[in-house]
Amino acid sequence: MSLAAQDPVVRVGVTVTFLRMDQPPTDPAPRFPDGFVVKRDRWCSVADYRFLYREVGDAYVWWLRRVMPDNQLAAMLRDPRVSIYILREQGQPAGFYELDRTPWPVVNLSYFGLMPQAIGRRLGFPFLRHAVDAAWGMGPRAVTVNTCTADHPRALPGYLRAGFMPLREVREEWNVPLRLNMPIPDALRL
Repeated sequence: MSLAAQDPVVRVGVTVTFLRMDQPPTDPAPRFPDGFVVKRDRWCSVADYRFLYREVGDAYVWWLRRVMPDNQLAAMLRDPRVSIYILREQGQPAGFYELDRTPWPVVNLSYFGLMPQAIGRRLGFPFLRHAVDAAWGMGPRAVTVNTCTADHPRALPGYLRAGFMPLREVREEWNVPLRLNMPIPDALRL
C-alpha cells in the first residue's frame, strides 16, 4: 500500500519537537500494576505490527507506516537493529514501542503509545521508563525521540519527565490520504 500521486489527501499541520537524552535515568523505574508485562516481539508480523500501529496511533494521526508497502515494512521488522516491544495485560496487547538502532550510536524511540483501553490507567510513565531503560540497555551514546502536536497531550510532558531534553521544534505539513479514514482534529487541518 503506497501513497499514489492521485490519492485525495487532507492537509495537516503539526509542530514536531525533537528530544534527546544523554544519560540514563538514575531513579528507579516505576512498577507496572499487577497483570501487565512487557516483552520483545522478535518475530512481529506485518499484520500484527499494522494492528498495533493502527490501534495505538489512529487517534494521533500516525499514518506513515500505514502507507508503507508490506515488503518494506517486513524488511524493517526483520532488521536486527529494530526492536518491537509489546505491553500486555492478561496476554492482550495494551501498547507497544519501537526502538531503532539504525542511527547508532544513538537509539531512537521511533514509536511509543498505549491502546485506547489502557490510557488513563497510570501505565504511560512505567511503560515509557521501560522503553528508556531498554534503549539504554543497548549501550548507546544517547536516546532520541520526537513527538508532535497531533500526539496525546501528555506525550511531551511525559518525555520531559523521563529526562529527555528538547533540541528543536519544526513545523511540518503532512498530506494524509483520505482513504486511511483517520479522525483528524479540526485544529490540525490546514
